[in-house]
Amino acid sequence: MATNTQTMLSRAQAGGYAVGAFNVENLEMAQAVVAAAAQLNAPVILQTTPSTVKYASPALFGAMLGALAAEAGVTAAIHLDHGDSVALCGAAAASGYTSVMFDGSKRPLDENIRLTAQVAATCRPLGISVEAELGTVGGKEDGTQAEVGYTDPAEAVTFARESGADSLAVAIGTAHGFYAGEPKLDFDRLQTIRGLVSLPLVLHGASGLPDADIRTAVRLGVAKVNFATELRCAYTDAVRAALADAKVFDPKKYGAAGREGVKRLVMEKMALCGCEGKA
Repeated sequence: MATNTQTMLSRAQAGGYAVGAFNVENLEMAQAVVAAAAQLNAPVILQTTPSTVKYASPALFGAMLGALAAEAGVTAAIHLDHGDSVALCGAAAASGYTSVMFDGSKRPLDENIRLTAQVAATCRPLGISVEAELGTVGGKEDGTQAEVGYTDPAEAVTFARESGADSLAVAIGTAHGFYAGEPKLDFDRLQTIRGLVSLPLVLHGASGLPDADIRTAVRLGVAKVNFATELRCAYTDAVRAALADAKVFDPKKYGAAGREGVKRLVMEKMALCGCEGKA
């Protein structure tokens, strides 16, 4: 069953768990995430980034992800991750996506609020939820490098009140991609924001975080946790292992190996978020 993230994350926030959000790049990765959700009876968020929907259009991904979720009977949201323009958010909304993220985090606060509100005004009448980001999650995302810019709690209050967003990604020291050293997360900042803002909070950059940090973030009120880089690595490692056998040449064969590698990882992350049995 397709749903939006507002419904899903509100339930997670009330229940003290988080929903895993997984970036998918192709059919096999999407199949893996859906299969994991079905096996664990977990709600799930299937995400694509701007670079992914340049590789294949929002219409193609929207149709594929919607069909996979419907066939499996899982509770799933189809989400645009890090939408970098109002136009791209609109294209996703017209292509079967049930949720979009407008990422105006690199813009001035007033512009981020204005553009997020514009996306929300378009999407809300369609039942499509809107995620936004305040502060900057560091690392490399879709080819863009960024330094961490921590979310200001007072700005978060203003943003939540004026932007029309349904959920808020906060910057507390996480980064996209794998970490060069041990990440140091500002949990005091997260706790302060949680006490001031009623919107469900989102943690980006979870690939490579210690399990204990993810558990702490969920305990302190994070309702959505994003995973991307680890899934890519799990898929690629499994495909490379399959191709070590020179007799393997059928894409379905090594694609199936990649799918199983991703499914195992996704099930681990769902259990870590505490969302198994919550569909």
